[in-house]
Amino acid sequence: METFELSIDSIAAGGDGVGRHDGMVAFVPRTSPGDRVRVEAKREGRLMRGRVLELLAPSASRAAPRCGHYNADACGGCQLQHLSYESQLQAKSTIITDALTRIGGLTLDAAVVVEPSPSQWRYRSKLTLALRREADSWIAGLHQYDAPGRVFALDDCHITDTAVVSHWREIMRHAALLPAARELRASVRLTDDGFSFVVDGGREWTAHFELFAAVPTMHELWWQPAGKRSQRLHSRGAAQAGASFTQVNPTVAARLRQWVVRIATASGVKTAVDAYSGTGDLALDIAALGARVTAIEIDRDASRVCASRLPAGSRAIASSVEAALPRTLPADLVVLNPPRAGLAVSIAATLQQEPRSRTLVYVSCNPATLARDLKRLDRYEVRSVRGFDMFPQTAHVETVCELVPAA
Repeated sequence: METFELSIDSIAAGGDGVGRHDGMVAFVPRTSPGDRVRVEAKREGRLMRGRVLELLAPSASRAAPRCGHYNADACGGCQLQHLSYESQLQAKSTIITDALTRIGGLTLDAAVVVEPSPSQWRYRSKLTLALRREADSWIAGLHQYDAPGRVFALDDCHITDTAVVSHWREIMRHAALLPAARELRASVRLTDDGFSFVVDGGREWTAHFELFAAVPTMHELWWQPAGKRSQRLHSRGAAQAGASFTQVNPTVAARLRQWVVRIATASGVKTAVDAYSGTGDLALDIAALGARVTAIEIDRDASRVCASRLPAGSRAIASSVEAALPRTLPADLVVLNPPRAGLAVSIAATLQQEPRSRTLVYVSCNPATLARDLKRLDRYEVRSVRGFDMFPQTAHVETVCELVPAA
């Protein structure tokens, strides 16, 4: 371990501050561009990772964290609460711009604009917690950023809707009815009729009837036993899709969809493919333009919901994108919204084939894999890039990239 003074220059993907010492890049959590800090760090290959021992000269970009867990419990749920919101947006613009230029090899005329979230707090409609059994009781909370194996008991989450937090508290009053296991993960998401509760882990659960009966505001109860598929155990009223397809920040999600629809409208789309469509919010918006939409989603429950919403002439396919995409082309517009790992190589290869689509829209939650995939899609060129701050106070950012065939 080495101790030294360090000036922080920028924020890296993941939220750590970045500086340089002795010719090496040093990553230091909970720091801000412009900070002068004394750090303790260790070398890891060609870089260093450290922690702040003393804040010598704070940056003007700093802000007081609202949540007591942020510093007191080293909460890993947020990474940027110590920055002003304007500085958070600037940091996310830098993260996107750096990935596209450094990894993707693009030349951008200007830094990427990141659309702000109207709400910087209490925006999350879903909260996933880790549960750990201690003696005869449960702790439900989040991991510490500096000790990922540890979980602290969560009292409140200031980026989460108060209704979600209230539902979690109600569940924990009946925690004795959870599956008998040492560790679980579970999530609460808001629904129109209350909330859905999804439990991941455990091998036996005989008390799920009692839990569902004890919490009358629970609209659905889902369980994914260890090593098995998720299953809906109980539902009050019409069944809905699983918790994976919740828009965590519905307001920003709607603005992102509006941006994609704007691109689709300008391209005069008649046929479209919505890959990784979920329950079909975007597919429905594109179909409203008069386009025939094919929505591809591997989750059968979500695909079923999507199919029930689409108008005549459009369709939903319950399949992996890798398997289904080749038989849905050609299409004027292809929307790609993959998980953090990005596109499979085969998907990029399929899109490179003639006839190419007039427009690709790539919606990404990971600038690094977006940049990598843009290099694979080298028969297209980038027309526009826009960021959307779906997750204020965290280092995560959504990016929408519009591509058209290269000359």
